[in-house]
Amino acid sequence: MRLVSFLLSGQARVGVMQGNGVIDLSDHDAGRSTKHILQRGALDRVAKLASKLEANLSIDDIEFLPCVVNPTKVLCVGANYKKHVLEMGRELPEYPWVFVRFADSFVGHGADMIRPTVSEKFDFEGELAVVIGRSAHRVAAAEAFDYVAGYCCLNDGSIRDFQRHSGQFTAGKNFLASGSMGPWLVTRDEIDNIEKLQLETRLNGELMQSASTGDLIFDIPTLIEYCTTFTRLEPGDVIATGTPGGVGFARKPPVWMKPGDTIEVSISEIGVLQNTIADE
Repeated sequence: MRLVSFLLSGQARVGVMQGNGVIDLSDHDAGRSTKHILQRGALDRVAKLASKLEANLSIDDIEFLPCVVNPTKVLCVGANYKKHVLEMGRELPEYPWVFVRFADSFVGHGADMIRPTVSEKFDFEGELAVVIGRSAHRVAAAEAFDYVAGYCCLNDGSIRDFQRHSGQFTAGKNFLASGSMGPWLVTRDEIDNIEKLQLETRLNGELMQSASTGDLIFDIPTLIEYCTTFTRLEPGDVIATGTPGGVGFARKPPVWMKPGDTIEVSISEIGVLQNTIADE
C-alpha cells in the first residue's frame, strides 16, 4: 500500500495511491493523516478499506505534502555509505553519526526546494528513509522490523558552508524547505528485500548517485536499535539512513543545485521523489 499525504483545495488530506489515481480516505474515518493512521495502529484497516474503493482523484488534482506531515522526530544518519565517507575524507565510523532535522525543513514531491539567500552551496543527498509504525524504545535489532511501518525517498538537501560552521551539522541541515520527503509511504509488506533496492539521484537528468541499499555501513535494524537506545521513537517518526557517494561538494569542480534545476531521488520498489529548485 502506498499512503500519500496531500493538499486538496487548501485542506490537508490522506489517501492511498491506486495506479495513477488517489483514493481519498479523509471522509471514511480512516484517520486524519498518515501519522494519525499509524498512531491508531490502523494500517490493516486502511488497506481493507482501500481494497473496496476506487480512486476518486487524479494525481494531477493534488499537491503532495511530505508523506509524513509534522513527524515528531526526524533522525538522520551521516556517513553511512563507505564511498561517501571516503569522499568526505573521513574514517569509517565506529557508531552511527546521528543528527536531527526539523519537520519544516521538508517539502513534498513536486514542490520547490528552496535555496536560501545566504548561500549558493546547496547540495543534494538522496536517501532511503524508514518510517516508524509504533512506539519504540530499547528495541533489539532482531525485532526492529516489527516497528517499521514503511519506507519513502528522502532528499537531505544541505547548505554545505553552514554545515561546516561547527562540528555539528544542524545549521546546514535545517533551512526552511531545503529538503524533501515522499512521494508516498510504501508499507513494509510491499518490499521483498529492503537490502536489495537501487537508490539513484539525478540532477537535470544526469546520474549523480547510485548505490544498493545493501551497501549501508549500519543496516536498518542496527540503526533502529541504536536510535531507540537514546530516545523513544513514536508512530510517524523518521530515520533517514544516509546518502551514497557522488554528492555535489565532492565533485571537481563542485556541483551545486541552482534555481530552475530538477532533482530526482529514485528507489526501486518505492518510487521517484522529484523537486525543482527555487531561490528564497
